[in-house]
Amino acid sequence: MKARHFWKRFVLAAALAATAALPSLATAQDEKTAELPVKRVVMFSSGVAFFEHLGKVDGNSQVDLKFNVDNINDLLKSMVLQDHGGGRISTVSYASKDPINRTLSTFAIDLTKNPTLADLLSQIRGEQIEISAPDRIVGTILGVEKRKRPSGTENVVEVEFLNLLTEEGLRSVSLENVGRIKITNPKIDAELRQALAVLALSKSSDKKTVTLNFLGQGNREVSVGYIQEAPIWKTSYRLVLADKEAPLLQGWAIVENTTETDWDNVELSLISGRPISFVMDLYQPLYVDRPWVKPELYASLRPQTYSQDLAAAEREFAEAGLGGPAQAKRESLARQAAPAAETASRERFLAADAAKKSDAKALQNMQASVASVAQAGDVGELFRYNIATPVKLQRSGSAMLPIVNESVEGEKVSIYNEATHAKHPLNGLRLKNTTDLHLMQGPITVFDDGAYAGDAQIMDLPPKSERLISYAMDLDTEVAPADKGQPTNLVSVRLVKGTLHTVHKHERTKEYTIKNSGKAEKTVLVEKPLDTAWTLVEPKEATEKTRDLYRFAVKAAPGKPEVLTVKEERTSNEAIAVTNLNDPQIRIYLNSSAVSDKVKAALAEVIERKAKIDEVVRERAEMERQIQVIGQEQERIRGNMAQTPKESELFRRYLTKFTEQEDQIEALRTKVTASIEAEQKLRKSLDDFLIGLDLA
Repeated sequence: MKARHFWKRFVLAAALAATAALPSLATAQDEKTAELPVKRVVMFSSGVAFFEHLGKVDGNSQVDLKFNVDNINDLLKSMVLQDHGGGRISTVSYASKDPINRTLSTFAIDLTKNPTLADLLSQIRGEQIEISAPDRIVGTILGVEKRKRPSGTENVVEVEFLNLLTEEGLRSVSLENVGRIKITNPKIDAELRQALAVLALSKSSDKKTVTLNFLGQGNREVSVGYIQEAPIWKTSYRLVLADKEAPLLQGWAIVENTTETDWDNVELSLISGRPISFVMDLYQPLYVDRPWVKPELYASLRPQTYSQDLAAAEREFAEAGLGGPAQAKRESLARQAAPAAETASRERFLAADAAKKSDAKALQNMQASVASVAQAGDVGELFRYNIATPVKLQRSGSAMLPIVNESVEGEKVSIYNEATHAKHPLNGLRLKNTTDLHLMQGPITVFDDGAYAGDAQIMDLPPKSERLISYAMDLDTEVAPADKGQPTNLVSVRLVKGTLHTVHKHERTKEYTIKNSGKAEKTVLVEKPLDTAWTLVEPKEATEKTRDLYRFAVKAAPGKPEVLTVKEERTSNEAIAVTNLNDPQIRIYLNSSAVSDKVKAALAEVIERKAKIDEVVRERAEMERQIQVIGQEQERIRGNMAQTPKESELFRRYLTKFTEQEDQIEALRTKVTASIEAEQKLRKSLDDFLIGLDLA
C-alpha cells in the first residue's frame, strides 16, 4: 500500500511539473532574433582585445554570435552580458566539443585506434555481410584468423582469413581475395558512416555559433562584452625635415580586424598596457575517472591469514633466543632508558620545529627576493590612443589609422660611435616630443628636403621627452680616434703589520680628431663607453650621460679639424706582504716620492734585517757544503781502506785522517744547528718588528 501511494504522489508531482513548464515552452517559442553589432573595441599591446556589442532587443530575444573555435575558451572565460532595460539574462548555449576519442568510442564500431580491415570485421562478429571474393558470398562473421603461408623457398608470411557461416556451411576466405564488403545490417552500416563523419568534422575549422537569450518585456538596450585574442597593434611614423621649418611628425596605427563581423562605426581605443592574460580550456568537456567497485554479492571469499600480536611475538622471541631472565633484564634496561628516550624525542621535536621556522623564514626571504626582482622590471609606459573618428573595417581587413600629425622640435646632429663605424658618424636628429601624446615605439621613415633620407627606429617617447635617432651615414664627416698611453703612478703607501698597502693611479687618454668636409657647421656627438671603474677628468662633465655611454658635443666647422680629448683615471689598491718582496722591489718604494720618511725608514730597517738573515743562511749553506765535501772524501777513504792491509802504514794514515774528518763534521754540524737557531731568532725578530708597524 505504501508503495502504491508513493507512485501516486510521484505521478502527480510529475504532472504538476509538466504543467508548470508549459509557459516557459510558450515563451521559448515566442523568442525573437536580434542582432548586436560591435560598437566598441579596445586593443592592447599584449595580444588581446576587448569587444563590446551594443543593440536593442524586443521582449524575449535571441542573439546569435559566430566565433572561431580557438576563441571559444576566451569567450567562456570573459563574457559579460547586461540587460539595461530590467530584463533577465537566460541561457548561453553553444555546440559542445566532446573529446573525439570519447565520441568515437560510443559507436558500435570503434575507430579511435585507426583499425585495420581485419580489426573492423572482428568488431562486428555475428553480423551478416555480403562480399565479392570474387564470387558473391553472403554469410555471418565468425572471426578473422592469421595463417602462415610459405613465400618462395625459405620465407613465411602471415595471411588473414575471414571465416563465415553461410547457407552452404562454413567458408574461409583470404582477405587478399576480397574485393567488396557490404554490411547488410542498416543500423551497423549507419553507425560506421556516422563515426567517419565525426572524424571528418573533428578536422574541420568551421565557426561555432554562440546563442544568447534575453528574457524581458518591451524594447530595451543590451550589451555583450568579452576578451578575445587579437593581433598586436603597431605604430609607424614619417618625419619630414626642412632647413627652415620645424620637423613634421606623422604617426599611424596599424590594426587588423580578425573577428567574424565587420566593424561599422566602431569606437576604437589603442592601449599600450600589458594585462596578465592566459588561455584556459573551458570548451573541452572534462571527465573524471571513477573507480570500479565490485558488488559485494559477487565478491568471493578467499583464505585469510592473520598477523601475530606484537607483544606475543616479542615474548616468543625472547624465550627462544635469550630466555626468561634475559628478557626481564632487557625490560628493566628499557625502563631505565625511557627518560632519555623521552628527552631525545623532545629534542627532535624542537629541532624539527626550528627547521620549520628556518624553512618558513627562507621562504619569506625568497618571496621578498622575487617581489623585488618583479618590481625592478621595466614593463613600459601605460597610455591610450582614442581614435576620434568611428572606424569602419571589414572582417579579415587591415587599416592604418592616423594618431599624430603635428610639428615637433628637432635638431640635426651627427652621432659618432667607434663600435658602429670607425670612420664616419651617422646623420641623426635630437627629437623632442612636443605633442600631448605618448609616442609608442616603432619605425620612422625620414624625408629630408623632399627626398627619402633613411629609416630610423624610436623607443617609447613620452610627452616633453627627447630621443636621438639616426637614419643615414654622414659621409661628409670623418672621425679619427687615437689612444694615448699614460704611466701608472704610485699615490700613497701604508705599512701596517707587515703588509704594504699601496694605492696606484691609472690614467688613460683618447683623442678624437673630427674633420667636417661639408658646407655648414654641424654638431657631432661623440659616444664613448662608460666604465664605472674610471672617473672622467677631462672634460669635467659629459654633454650627455646614459646608462652605458658618455656623449660629448663638438662643434665642427667646415674644413677645420677639431680635437676632442677625453681623459679618465682610476685608482687601484694592492696589499703585499713585505717578506715576499726582494731588495730591488723594496728599493723602488725607497726611491718614490709618494712614500713617507717613516715608511722608508721602516723599509730600510727591513732590508738590513733581511740582510743579516741572508748572511746567516749563506754561512750555513757553506758549512753544509763542507760537510758534503768531507763526506765524499770519506767515501773515497773507505774504498781505499777496504783494499789496503790493516798492518800497513798506509792503512794507519787513512784511519787517522778519517778520524780527523769525523771531528770536523761534528764541529760543523754543531755550527749548523746554532745557525738554524740564529736564523729563527732573526726571523722572529723581523716578524715582531713588522707586526708592530702602523705607518703612513
